[in-house]
This record gives sequence, structure tokens and C-alpha cells, in this order.
Amino acid sequence: MCARRVDILGIGQNATDTLVELSHFPAPDTKLEWRSVRILAGGQIATAVIACQKWGLRARYIGRVGDDAAGELQRRELRRHKVESRIIVVRNCASQASIILVDARSGERTILFRRDDRVALRESDVPREWVRECRLVHVDGHNAGASTYAARLARRAGVLTMADLDHVYPGIPALLREVDYPVTSQAFLMQFTGERDLPRAMQQFRAQYQSRAVCSTLGIGGAVLWDGARFWYSPSYRVQVVDTTGAGDVFHAGFGYGVLQGWELQRVLDFSCAAAGLNCKALGAREGIPSLRAIRRLQRVGQRNPAAFLEDELCCAARRWAAEARRG
Repeated sequence: MCARRVDILGIGQNATDTLVELSHFPAPDTKLEWRSVRILAGGQIATAVIACQKWGLRARYIGRVGDDAAGELQRRELRRHKVESRIIVVRNCASQASIILVDARSGERTILFRRDDRVALRESDVPREWVRECRLVHVDGHNAGASTYAARLARRAGVLTMADLDHVYPGIPALLREVDYPVTSQAFLMQFTGERDLPRAMQQFRAQYQSRAVCSTLGIGGAVLWDGARFWYSPSYRVQVVDTTGAGDVFHAGFGYGVLQGWELQRVLDFSCAAAGLNCKALGAREGIPSLRAIRRLQRVGQRNPAAFLEDELCCAARRWAAEARRG
């Protein structure tokens, strides 16, 4: 097989974010003066590929925008970061946009968004050769039809696949059958499986879809991964949080970066948690994307937040699963 010309191909969501920084989150029926307002590029897949490009990978991106100023901002930012892109511009259509309310006390955010159905990707938007020429395809659940098509093409071509899954959208089960590394939110796994115990939900999920490994992000709790034999866990790093917007997107970028480096899973998780944490030190999804040097320094000298799981707890869950498998 010939060498792949591209490291990562991102297929999916972009957005233009209006970041409204508040001194605190407002109560109903009150007035509150904002501290700052900024309009910045975001979106989970576009942000992830830009981070990978910044870290020295060759990245490509496929997405849709409207013919408005928000869409032009998205295209301009991808060009600025030298990401080769296939952008379909939909005429007389608004690009996906978000209003993000950021609580300056904690850095936590609340997202309000609007998405026209016409900016959802279609199978015809995905060139087969772009999939075959890369080492890893990164997709989302918002565009489940196009994502499934691309992931199926990737699997047939021997290309790895990763998916960013935060909500249960129509078409997700078909997509999951084609994904090597589903990287999900905790809420997604519990909603999808109906299981309230996260380790158990991860085990059931992987058993059903036979992914290489399933990873769940836990916010300040870090991230946990199940590979079918054991759990891997990384607490988050302690940083001065300004805004959590984009932290998950950069975690996914870190995960893909680590997989493409051929790292063992613990190192992948630690790197991803460090990258996501540092991204929280600036307002906006991409303004805080850290350098590799900064990530490695945090891994070397940074402190961790309290662990969400004890090692013994995860080991016991793995042993119970193995015992059940032996009993058939």
C-alpha cells in the first residue's frame, strides 16, 4: 500500500460562536451587563483539525457553510491555518451559529445554537480519494449519514476512524458499526445504553459495536477508556479555567494525534487531557489551542484534579466483565 499523503481528514461540523462573557450566570427575569463579547470560529470537527495542523500533522477538512459573514469567517480561518479544505457554500442560507454564555467565575459555558438543515453534509460532499489518502478520518454525529458513508469508505481502505459523539442523533447506530475509536461524552454513553454505571455502559457499548476502544470524557473528571480487556484512566490537569468552550474538540485532536503517533493508550489519554485543559485558559474554542511544548510541560510538572475513578474500582469492573464472559 502506498504511503498516505494526509494524516487526518475531518468531516463535519463548524460553527461561528458569539462568546458572551458574564460576571455570573443570570437568574430568570433579571438584567446583567456583559463583560465582553467576541465573535470567533468554532465547531467540533473544524477546531480539531486545526489543532492537529498546529501540532505538525497534515490535515484536511470537509464541511458546509452558508453564504454569509459567518461562513466566510470559517473559510478564512481554515485558510489562515493552512488546512486544505473542501467547503460547500449553500446559497441563501445561514451558517451554523452559536451564542455561548460564559460564566467568568468558573469558565463553564451554556451554548445556544441554530443550524439550518441545508448545512448538513451529504454523501456526495465526500470525495472517495480524500478518504483513501489519509491515515485517520474524524467525523461527528451531527452529520450521521455522511459520517457513516465516510467511515465505511475508510474501513474498506484500511484507514482508521474516530468519532466525536455528544448527543444521540438519528443514524448513530449505523455510524458506530464503522468507527474504530468512538470518543464520547459520559452523558452520551449513559443515554445510548440506558446504563447508569459508566464503566458498565462502556463495556456494553464496545461489546455491541466491536470498536478498538471506547473513550468517555468526564469534564473536570478527566477521561476513561475501555479496550475490551482493561480500563485506562487519566484525571484532568489543574489549570486556571477561563472558558471550557472547545475543550472537548481539542481533546479529540489530542486523541487522534496520539493514535497516529502509535502511542500506548495511557499516553494518549494523558496528552489529550493536557491539551484540553490548556485550551480552557483562553476565551473561545480555538484561541487557547496549546503548542506541543506547552502540553509536554504541563504533563511533566502539572498537578491533577481529584480522580473520578479509583484504580481498584476500574480493575474490579474489568474482572467482573471477564468473569461474565467466561460464564458465557
